[in-house]
Amino acid sequence: MKTTLVIAQNDAGQRLDKFLTKTYHQLPASLLYKAIRKKDIRRNGRRCTISDRLEEGDVLTLFLPEDTLQTAPPTYEFMHASRQLDIVYEDEHLLLLNKKAGLLVHPDDKEFTDTLIFRVQRYLYEKGAYDPANEASFAPALVNRIDRNTSGIVIAAKTAVALRILNEKLKNREIQKYYLCIVHGHMPRQSDTLEGFLEKNEKQNRVYISDKAKQGARTIRTRYRVLAEQDALSLLEIHLLTGRTHQIRAHMASIGHPLLGDGKYGSNAQNKGTGFTKQALCSYRLKFDFTTPAGELAYLNGREFTLPNVWFADQFKAGTL
Repeated sequence: MKTTLVIAQNDAGQRLDKFLTKTYHQLPASLLYKAIRKKDIRRNGRRCTISDRLEEGDVLTLFLPEDTLQTAPPTYEFMHASRQLDIVYEDEHLLLLNKKAGLLVHPDDKEFTDTLIFRVQRYLYEKGAYDPANEASFAPALVNRIDRNTSGIVIAAKTAVALRILNEKLKNREIQKYYLCIVHGHMPRQSDTLEGFLEKNEKQNRVYISDKAKQGARTIRTRYRVLAEQDALSLLEIHLLTGRTHQIRAHMASIGHPLLGDGKYGSNAQNKGTGFTKQALCSYRLKFDFTTPAGELAYLNGREFTLPNVWFADQFKAGTL
């Protein structure tokens, strides 16, 4: 059977074999590689290799059995997600979302349907900005993630180009992230930069902090500033200089100042009677601080986005917590 595909913008930049594997789930890898060797798969009418990088407008011609070219059926799991979405900012390339505490960013083994990414995909599908039927392999995706019980700003990329650029900027620390949190106790200094080494335990789904380097541990740097104090609590602004799993929660707990409401790294006894069943932590401010070319997203450089209200911080400052 002869099939022809034209590479769209969102599918450009991928390796040929990766693209075809994602597009045709019933296509065995052995058959794919054999077809490429035998020129039963051609790019722009010419021989190709498995590692060819696809470009927009490329024409792929496939001479393969019909049963191997079945695409995924048009049933979309994201349509079962909630429509509730708090959009901080949106343009043609991305969304900035205010994730509520308690909402998962991605599906896990306990919750599959109602996640932030599925809410984003449903929103874009219903407004006509995303149609899986027109995309061979791309789907809108989240650039950063925060814990289920942490609230705050999450970036969603609407295009493959935006996803690639934003992932690169996040990796190179050209997106600055600031958090608000409440910790137990009063800090020894009004501002400081904490350094340490974080080791992740996958089985326990938690991390451990040490002040000495060890094999498998990653360097962490956490900058804090005290905004207010009352009784035995402090309101802090945290600037993440590195972004590791549970970094803020574990790092603050390691110096004797666990987050209010954090039962994993803090103490349930310490949180008892406070009314907090989730950690008082919010990713409230985001700044695009590009130091290298950003292509189509250059217009974002220098822009800063801040959540207008963080409920626990407002109550803390008002003395009504």
